[in-house]
Amino acid sequence: MNDPTPLYRIFRHPVASTESRESSALLAGAGAFVLGALVGLFVFRDSGVPISGRGSIGDFAAIGGALVAIAAFLFGCVLRRTQIRRDEAGGSGRPRLRWFDIAALALAHAVIALLGWIGLASVVGESFIGATAYSTAAAVLGGVALAVTAYLAFLSAVNLTPMMVSLVLALFLVVGAFTSMLSATDPYWWQENLSALGMTDDISAMAFNLTLIIAGVMVTTIAHYTTAYLPHSTPMEVRGRTLVRTALVLIGVLLACVGIFPVDDFLAAHNTAAIGMVIIYVTMVVSLRRLLPSMPRVFVLLGYIYVGVIVILAVFFITGYYNLTAVELVAAVLIFSWIIVFLRSSGAVEMSRDEAASTTG
Repeated sequence: MNDPTPLYRIFRHPVASTESRESSALLAGAGAFVLGALVGLFVFRDSGVPISGRGSIGDFAAIGGALVAIAAFLFGCVLRRTQIRRDEAGGSGRPRLRWFDIAALALAHAVIALLGWIGLASVVGESFIGATAYSTAAAVLGGVALAVTAYLAFLSAVNLTPMMVSLVLALFLVVGAFTSMLSATDPYWWQENLSALGMTDDISAMAFNLTLIIAGVMVTTIAHYTTAYLPHSTPMEVRGRTLVRTALVLIGVLLACVGIFPVDDFLAAHNTAAIGMVIIYVTMVVSLRRLLPSMPRVFVLLGYIYVGVIVILAVFFITGYYNLTAVELVAAVLIFSWIIVFLRSSGAVEMSRDEAASTTG
């Protein structure tokens, strides 16, 4: 039976093992709790603190959670990089994130925390209509929210893998999209197209466009980080990996451009970016079996099915059976779900190689 790791070893090597990473995350969460509770006692000096709305526990958890998420994620990334440099075996052949990759992922964690706590507070507020909390209870609840955020953001940073990045991307897209839809001032935006969410000057448009821009940067991060795990021992494998990486980078750039150029102000640029993204995606999926022979056959087949569904949707739109919003929404879900599964599949390829190497060794 193994004894628990001593505290002094955890402080010296905070991310060296699974146990030390969990312990370090708990310490980060504890620090965030103390900080959040102390600040909460000052912010909530008066009794009768609302659950949601201005000056509420939800706003405190959202804003504080966003700041804590950035700090905890960056702190975890620093510790992870230090450990990789210290352990030559652990760092060999592993891709390193660039500063703008880390910045995009940190911002994504902050947005997830911000919008997630606002949404949760709104749901709880609707469940307890008119309820308020005492200042001490509000401070404690705010501290707990910050502690949970710091714990999860820290673990995300120190355990960063393609599969973890896929989870962050999925959460970010879901939270950002639903926030934009639920906060839209025009309840009939869906009668035009999906891009109508980014046409107004309210919080809905800002959430929609910001989600697209940050997601585009994240996809470029994915292109560099996850494709580095793919086999590249032969010239054909290197060429295939480079082409797939380039295609993902272009998809990320075009996705960001969709958010940078709203459809009402930059119709031509917006449509060009959106159509170009779909064309590149279809081309990449159709060529994937030749470019990356190591990818699982089931995943390759899934890509063919997705392309077929997109073609059928386009026919439905041309014939007037579907409106543009339905086509855009389903196509977006298919494309991003494929990218997320691609992250997990590329991580599975790396894990299979490691297992084969350990078995051979």
